[in-house]
Amino acid sequence: MPRIFDNIEKQLLVALRETLNVSERADFCVGYFNLRGWKQLDSYIDKWSGGKDKCCRLLVGMQRLPKKSFYLH
Repeated sequence: MPRIFDNIEKQLLVALRETLNVSERADFCVGYFNLRGWKQLDSYIDKWSGGKDKCCRLLVGMQRLPKKSFYLH
C-alpha cells in the first residue's frame, strides 16, 4: 500500500532522506521543481558515483491545458 505524506504526521522530506541514504540511484517525475527543495536532498545524491546505475534522474514537466476555442456566430 502506498504511503501518503501530508507533511503533518508523515513528512515527505524525512522519508526521502531515509530512502536516499540507503539507495544508489533515484528516479523522480514531478510537475514542478524548485531548487530550494533540491538543496535539502543534494548531499545524499552527490555521494553517488554517477553513470547509468548510480545516478539520479529527474523528469520535470507539466501538461499544458488545451487552448479554448472561441467561435463567433
